[in-house]
Amino acid sequence: MSDLDLLTQSLARNVKRWRTERGFTLDTLAARAGVSRGMLIQIEQARTNPSLGTVVKIGDALGISVTTLLDYEQGPKVRIVPADQAVRLWHTEAGSYNRLLAGTEAPGPLEMWDWHLMPGEASDSDPHPSGTVELVHVTAGELTLTVDGTEYRVPAGASASFGADTPHTYGNDGDVPAELVMTVSVPPVR
Repeated sequence: MSDLDLLTQSLARNVKRWRTERGFTLDTLAARAGVSRGMLIQIEQARTNPSLGTVVKIGDALGISVTTLLDYEQGPKVRIVPADQAVRLWHTEAGSYNRLLAGTEAPGPLEMWDWHLMPGEASDSDPHPSGTVELVHVTAGELTLTVDGTEYRVPAGASASFGADTPHTYGNDGDVPAELVMTVSVPPVR
């Protein structure tokens, strides 16, 4: 079974498990996540590979991390994620990508990401639930961070934090690749 097949099966099992644990019907989760009921059915039946945006919306609606949704190994309290097992969830033909490095529930979802943005490329993010915070540390190049319509330049060696419950974009307006590490903290579902 390929990595993609394992992730599809894991996502199917975990969406259904967490939806049931939260007491959500398909319609309730669809409304909370802003995705169609049909898409949720396809995901729960492992018949589709949804976009990163869809997976994030479902995780946010369930109050769990993307890592928890995709985790197909239940392991010990200390979990080491080998470099070759970091999950690449977004990429472009030009070479931009992100990788989910690690995540946990603490008490809400907490995720750590590795991003690589090629010159001229950008990735948009829909607003996360109220109270979500993101931390970004740029290790190479310069990040053009746009939060709620305002652009911020974050050069190599600098960090930024912001409330991620508004639209935001990670972009590279420079001439060299931008590399950054990002942490996302989502409050628990009440």
